[in-house]
Amino acid sequence: MSGLSKRRAARKNYEKVAKTSKPGGGERFAALEKAAAAGGAKNPAAVAASVGRKKYGAAKFAEMAATGKKKK
Repeated sequence: MSGLSKRRAARKNYEKVAKTSKPGGGERFAALEKAAAAGGAKNPAAVAASVGRKKYGAAKFAEMAATGKKKK
C-alpha cells in the first residue's frame, strides 16, 4: 500500500470505530493513534491525547484515561 492509501485506510477505520464505540472505552483512542502513526506522527499517542483533550476537555479526558488504566 502506498503512503496515501495507508493513511486513508487508517482514517476510514478510525471513523468506523468512532461511530460504533462509546467514548471512554479506549477503542477510539487506539484507532486515532494508528491513524496518526500512519500519517507519520513521531508520537501518535501524544497526538491522540491532544485531540481527546481538545474534544472533551482536560478533566473529562483525564477521567476517561483513569478509567482506561483501571481496565488494564
